[in-house]
Amino acid sequence: MTQQDLHQQRLLREAEQRVIQMNTRRHFIKESAMGLGALALSAFMGSCGTKSTDALGGIAFDPAHPLMPKLPAFAAKAKSIIYLHMAGAPSQLELFDYKPELMKMDGQDCPPSLLAGKRFAFIRGVPKMMGGQAKFAQHGQSGHWISEHLPHLATVADELCFLKAMSTDQFNHSPAQLLMQTGSPRQGRPSLGAWSTYGLGTENQNLPGFVVLTSGGRNPDAGKSIWGSGFLPSVYQGVQCRSEGDPVLFLQDPKGVDRDLRKASIDAINQVNSEEYKQYNDPETLSRISQYEMAFKMQITAPEVMDIQQEPASIHEMYGTQPGKTCFANNVLLARRLVEKGVRFVQLFDWGWDAHGVNSSLSIDIGLVNKCRAIDKPITALILDLKQRGLLEETLVVWGGEFGRTPMMENRDGKANAFKGRDHHTEAFTMWMAGAGIKKGYSFGETDEIGYSAISGKLEHYDLQATILQQLGFDHEKLTYQYQGRPFRLTDTRGKLITEILA
Repeated sequence: MTQQDLHQQRLLREAEQRVIQMNTRRHFIKESAMGLGALALSAFMGSCGTKSTDALGGIAFDPAHPLMPKLPAFAAKAKSIIYLHMAGAPSQLELFDYKPELMKMDGQDCPPSLLAGKRFAFIRGVPKMMGGQAKFAQHGQSGHWISEHLPHLATVADELCFLKAMSTDQFNHSPAQLLMQTGSPRQGRPSLGAWSTYGLGTENQNLPGFVVLTSGGRNPDAGKSIWGSGFLPSVYQGVQCRSEGDPVLFLQDPKGVDRDLRKASIDAINQVNSEEYKQYNDPETLSRISQYEMAFKMQITAPEVMDIQQEPASIHEMYGTQPGKTCFANNVLLARRLVEKGVRFVQLFDWGWDAHGVNSSLSIDIGLVNKCRAIDKPITALILDLKQRGLLEETLVVWGGEFGRTPMMENRDGKANAFKGRDHHTEAFTMWMAGAGIKKGYSFGETDEIGYSAISGKLEHYDLQATILQQLGFDHEKLTYQYQGRPFRLTDTRGKLITEILA
């Protein structure tokens, strides 16, 4: 065997040894009894923590580093976002889009012009038209039309800015939710919350930059992908917390492991990860380091922040909270506490708004009314509470679903459903925003006399996303991430700023 052959064999053995070592490290990180639940945490945990080198094991940063927050292009109006997503899509015709002409058509056969060339999720044949199933009145100096289903929200009408002509091109829940939250109807793209924390990082090094709270009994149809990080480093994905029990699963120390031992274990694991990063420069290694550090810090900070029982009785009365339970009101109060502590993006998903009329809980005249009762008081309290604390000027509150509901009654298989319901509708729906430089008491966009199509101010989800990033201080066309050979952005190739609603 020649000297060259021996040299090649030695290089091969060294390469094999490096692979074995790396696999051993991964096995240790994932399987070690001292892993402290980090495997479960890392599956859904994200924070930024990138304004401090301590959060990433002392690894120094430069501005081009993949985990380094970006500098805002201009002064931000919003420091934090609270996004209230009503999963299932609430009916704009029973809440905010008052259409007296539709009442005149109630019970009539749907005109052929509304059906020709259109696609619906469930409507077949010729359905009946259905007028709004609520009484409306104008409120505040703005004169916003708000239905009887939201009496508390009506009292803060002058704080709200309505977008009356939102539209989408997806009529099924999962792709429509993905489109609204990630800019694509397919999985794999970063969520709005992930882009926000990628841009800004977090103000509180002991809490994640992006927190997710769910209610309604189940997750949205699109699942956890709508708060994922996609192709961004996983440090930016949302952390799903709970308002009942431990705020984050597996956060507490295992039996027989005290805090000093846990810290020593994390330091040892992160030292291994630091060496691996120096060798391979994989940003996911830095994400792993950051997540271990964040899990350790959250042991003290998270339980305190998530404990709403610390709030005075007057606040619980104001929000209608039920400490110890999982409910929308508790999550809304938690959202206020989180932004107060510097969390950048708090996303609330409330499931159960899919009012097809297939049963009483998913109906326009029963289920929708009950859902409105559950959200009306806490959302109103959130706006008032943020305002009284001086936080509304720097917190952007966004409310809406993934699409709207049809002016006609749903009829599956050509037959009317057992209860009053409306099908999915892509051409027009209503959202609203409040705070952080958004015009108060303003309404942008208009639908036709029956609420079927936009006649002015038509908007897409890209426009909403562009405007949210604008309020955070970013040009949506310039906040990009290099992936698959080209720069990607949240709005990708579309989106325009809704300048009309900016104060």
